[in-house]
Parts: sequence; C-alpha cells; structure tokens
Amino acid sequence: MSIQYILEIVGTFAFAISGALSVKDQQHQDWFGASFTAFLCSIGGGTMRDVLLGSYPLVWISDITILYAILAGIITTFIFYKYLIGLRRTLFLFDTCGIALFTIVGTEKALHLGVRPEIAAIMGVFTAIMGGVVRDMMNNEIPIIYRKEVYATACLAGAVCYLVLDKVGAERNTAFISASLVIIVIRILAVRNQWTVPKFFRS
Repeated sequence: MSIQYILEIVGTFAFAISGALSVKDQQHQDWFGASFTAFLCSIGGGTMRDVLLGSYPLVWISDITILYAILAGIITTFIFYKYLIGLRRTLFLFDTCGIALFTIVGTEKALHLGVRPEIAAIMGVFTAIMGGVVRDMMNNEIPIIYRKEVYATACLAGAVCYLVLDKVGAERNTAFISASLVIIVIRILAVRNQWTVPKFFRS
C-alpha cells in the first residue's frame, strides 16, 4: 500500500467529516441527510472527473475502502460532533491538504488516460473542488468557488506546477509533493492575508 493511497483515504475521510459537519439545517440533521451529504462531498469530484474522462468503473465503485473511509468519517462526526465543531482551524488544514492531494491525483489520472495537459489541469481542479460545490448546494449555500476566497485558483496553480515539473522531467514524488505544497501555501496565505480573486465586472 503506497503512501499516496493512504493519503487519498485520509483525504476522503476528512472530506466526509466536512460534508457531515456542513449539515446545519435542523430539518435535515438526521443520519440519512448527514450521511448523504458526506458521501457526495467525498466522491463528487472524483466521480465527475471519471465520468467526463470515460474512466470506468468509477473509483469508489472499484475500491470498497473508499466507502469504508466515508462511513468512518460519518461515524466519527456523529460521536465527536461537539469537539470537531471547535476545531475549525484543524478542519481547515484537513480541507486544504485534501484539495491539494486530490488536485494532483486528478491531474495525474487524466494524464495517464492520455488527455492534453490543459485538460488534465482542469480535471485536477474538478477532482478537488466539485465535492465541496455539491456539499454547499445541498445546504443551500453559495458554492465556495463563487465566493471571493482563493480556492479553485490555488488548485489550478498547483496543477500547472505539477505539469511543468512533469514536463521538465522532475522525479514523480518531487513533482507531487512540490505541487501539493504550492496549493497548501497559497490557500493558507490567502486566508491569513484575506486575498481575494479580482472581480470579473468592475463598477
């Protein structure tokens, strides 16, 4: 079992917690509502990537461990809900590391399936952010990519970094770790310094 695979499972577990914690509406705070939101948050990005790329079976169908990781995240949230709510910074770091990991994993998979680098970068971003988009929509919130936060932009920067390093022949682990760190650093600095994406329309 590779370190990358272990990190993917940990990332899936963290995204499941994020999805379950996001259910704030009292009318939907039952097991099914929280579990369904956690499930969609965890597999939404990877599923969209695989469907668009025609990669079957879908990753969570071919690997039952992913479902177990989601179930573990749901149960963990149920047991430690009050404690986890107070760990906003820790959960932010989990989410940041998760989007970094899944961006590069998605970019790599797209490249291995033979698409152009530009498409691979887009697939990497989709893998990282679409689960969160679905989570926000399920909770009647504005998806995070439509807010001012630097989120998808950080993922795109990391994907491009990975593609450049891969193009110049960098060792795979070096490229993977370096590109992931680019996303993590940009995301943390953006939140700490309140960086925002420039407006498309100027008044």
